Amino acid sequence: MTTRIDRRFAALRAEGRAALVTFVMAGDPDAATSLAIVKALPKAGADVIEIGMPFSDPMADGPAIQASGLRALHGGQTLRKTLALTRAFRETDADTPIVLMGYYNPIYVYGVDAFLGDAKAAGVDGLIVVDLPPEEDEELCLPALKAGLNFVRLATPTTDDKRLPAVLANTSGFVYYVSITGVTGAAAADPAKVGAAVQRIKRHTHLPVAVGFGVKDAASAAAIAGVADGVVVGSALVEALRASLVEGKAGPNTVDAVAGLARTIAAGVRGAAKANEQARASR
Repeated sequence: MTTRIDRRFAALRAEGRAALVTFVMAGDPDAATSLAIVKALPKAGADVIEIGMPFSDPMADGPAIQASGLRALHGGQTLRKTLALTRAFRETDADTPIVLMGYYNPIYVYGVDAFLGDAKAAGVDGLIVVDLPPEEDEELCLPALKAGLNFVRLATPTTDDKRLPAVLANTSGFVYYVSITGVTGAAAADPAKVGAAVQRIKRHTHLPVAVGFGVKDAASAAAIAGVADGVVVGSALVEALRASLVEGKAGPNTVDAVAGLARTIAAGVRGAAKANEQARASR
């Protein structure tokens, strides 16, 4: 079965450029503003949108995304409301892939079968659940694949060639390569090391490899776009949102702050494709 994610990466491969994958937290700073931001992202150049499912113990996230999740939870965001956000987005956008990213606990509490059915009906295309290892695939991964959702797995600098086959066994859509060891927003990625890691992963899979953690501006996005199939940006967008808040609430420029940074980073990703094309032409 071909999903929106599969189609989007195939189309971008034909264009000769990397995907821009943007992450924002559902319900941050409130439901209406969150929906407006998600709706603005495709126009700003996002090719795939990751929507965070707020959770009270986000162990893989750095301070910016942790704070984002807490703002959303304090505003009353729930997993049911996150699915409603996706459903509302789908009323005006039938093409942009949506991936829900987060932790297993809220899904477990919701009920796996009920969640998968509701997520599919809402227009969700894939899941990234950071605290479910391959050994737990029967919990959610295999049911998700059966329901027609991609299950995107994370690989890290410490995922060696012995471990990679297990990580990739039931992965679909794309592989999310975490470019640094540590939490989100902690450091900048080294394009040379990332390029070597992407090539190593590609020896084990035909799936696109998108790289995240450490991408914060057009220059870092362009550098990663030159060596990967996708560039993931999250903490920088979430931090732009935080900086736009007025007394903890959405300000007049909140949506534009996030969309504007996404637009700048998208230009960097597209610029990398042009540079690669010119380099090939000059050979």
